[in-house]
Amino acid sequence: MKMKKKGWIWSGVTIGVLLLAVGGFFAFKSYGSAPVDTEAENAMPITVQKVKEQELTDTILVTGKIVPEEEQKIFLSPENGEIVEYKVEENQTVEADQVLFVYDTTKLDSELKKAKREKELIQKRLKTEKDQIAQMNSQITAAKKNGDPQEIITELEKEKINIEMQYESTSTEVENSQERINELEAQKKSMEVKSKINGIIVKVNKNVAKTETGSQEPVIHIISNQPYKVIGTMSEFDTVKVQPNQPVIIRPKVYKDRVWNGVVESVSQFPEGDAGHGEGMYGPGGGGNVTMYPFKVAITDDTSELRQGFHVSLEVNLSSGEKHLVVPAYSIWEVPEEGIQVVYVLKDGILQRKTVETGAMGDEFIQIISGVALDELVVLGPTEEMFDGMEVTNFDEVE
Repeated sequence: MKMKKKGWIWSGVTIGVLLLAVGGFFAFKSYGSAPVDTEAENAMPITVQKVKEQELTDTILVTGKIVPEEEQKIFLSPENGEIVEYKVEENQTVEADQVLFVYDTTKLDSELKKAKREKELIQKRLKTEKDQIAQMNSQITAAKKNGDPQEIITELEKEKINIEMQYESTSTEVENSQERINELEAQKKSMEVKSKINGIIVKVNKNVAKTETGSQEPVIHIISNQPYKVIGTMSEFDTVKVQPNQPVIIRPKVYKDRVWNGVVESVSQFPEGDAGHGEGMYGPGGGGNVTMYPFKVAITDDTSELRQGFHVSLEVNLSSGEKHLVVPAYSIWEVPEEGIQVVYVLKDGILQRKTVETGAMGDEFIQIISGVALDELVVLGPTEEMFDGMEVTNFDEVE
């Protein structure tokens, strides 16, 4: 009998343990699947920001290349013959109108000497004819004074007229000879090739290939010693927004963490390349749908660390200077099924849903035409769980 009783006791203990285990399992399962406490959820902080008045800033991103303010490339002129003297060297600083090199003027010197000699001979003949006219005037005066027959006086006057006509012809020869001398002197002067700009000689190519049509390589290449500029192209969509003097941030690709400041100097009215033929009018992958226009940016910071040919990215600031009522763009909630835009405004701890009309868009902010007022607190990043009249007990305000 004792043994039987002991068996029942152990059986009861075993059953009790099993019941506790099953109960614990269901209790754990029930706890894990319990619904979220909505009050706790509403206590989660939201972020708000005041509606403000400020400029809308928009940024256009384009690329460009560092170039000199000016440059001059001088090519061979086969008709001028051989270069006999170079007057500059690479890395030399030059001024505008300074002689760079000289072509051979031997042939021109000979022609010029001949032309001057011919002019001297013609001038001597002109002087003789002028003296002859003076003599004829004296003879005619003396004949009239002496009472010579009219036939003699008439003959002297005819002779004088012939000499005067010859004198006029000789005078024209003198003028023509002087024009020839001027022409030869101008040609000789052109044999001295001069710089058109103040700058630095970056290349002197004394061994440039000579052909009948000249050469594709310059004999001398000069760049100005003024601050560098940036050139590039932008799409037709950007050109209508960009105006001269708008600020630009310049980021050379070789300097990852450095920037230079600049301003838009000009945007061409004509497409890149030959607008008449459409060459270069379309950007990469444009497929003929986007026209590209050249632009130029002046660098306002020191450019001594930059080099010609550096590639840069540019951020063009399109601020208009006009202030608008604005909210952060991500405070706007689109309601496609209603075709409206709304914001949630926090007032006295309660969310108010307001329909808004928006205007221009900037980089971060969007213009509000109607729907909210200055200094109202709008919710940043509204969610589907928010609703009109929702109570908010915890929020953070950002500037």
